[in-house]
This record gives sequence, structure tokens and C-alpha cells, in this order.
Amino acid sequence: MRVLDEIYAYGHPNILCTHTTTIEITKDDELTVRGNCILGINASKACFDLSEDLKTQIWNQKKIWVKIETAQYKDQFFGFGNKDLLLLHKEDMVFRTSEFVCDRTILIRCSKSSANLDRDLINSLTISKKKVKISFLSED
Repeated sequence: MRVLDEIYAYGHPNILCTHTTTIEITKDDELTVRGNCILGINASKACFDLSEDLKTQIWNQKKIWVKIETAQYKDQFFGFGNKDLLLLHKEDMVFRTSEFVCDRTILIRCSKSSANLDRDLINSLTISKKKVKISFLSED
């Protein structure tokens, strides 16, 4: 598999990851318990900042693998691009199990929501400033 892009984000005590249809990563530096889909804050990139290679794969409706790693835990899922994804949001990126498209959406028809992610990984992210790496990979 070929790495298309990598970003980094950080944990927070309010990370719950209990949402059943989305996963979100944000550049925001605060998180309330209402943000139950958020996997990481203080992200190094949002949709707008992604590599041109990754954006091209998304707009060509390719299957993209997403690998999530901390020092101790890892998980992965896949989703699909769509020609209608704008990738313009400058603060967030949202992975959706549905086919809903907006400027925050990065992938649709994802194989996991935040509630489906490895709980040991999620629990480790409740430690403030715990670093998480998110890699985007292509099968071609």
C-alpha cells in the first residue's frame, strides 16, 4: 500500500468516540463531551490541507485505508472518495459511514464509526496530549 498523506492529532480527557456514524478529527484545541465523534484535537491538517495526491484519489472515488496509531495501539478502517467532496474545511475532517457530503466530509461509506474503533486505543487517547498518527493509504 502507498502512503498518500499523514496527519497528527492529540488526545483529550473528553474523548469518548461513541458516535455511531462518524469519526472526526479537528484542529480545535478544546473538546466538550458533546463532541462524541472526535478522535483527536489540535490536528496538523484539516480537509483543506490534505496532499494533492490524497485529494486526487478521493475525487477519483478510490477506496482509501485509514490507519490510526499511538505508541501502543492501532486500528484501521476504509472509506471511499467521491467526486462531490469539496475538501475545503480548514478546521475539521469527518469520516462518515453514510453517503452524506459537506465541506467537512473526507470519506463516505466508511467501514467504521468512532463507536467501532478499538476501545484500548480510544481509552489511551483520554490522556491529554497523547499523540495519534493518522495515515491515509491507497491500494494502488
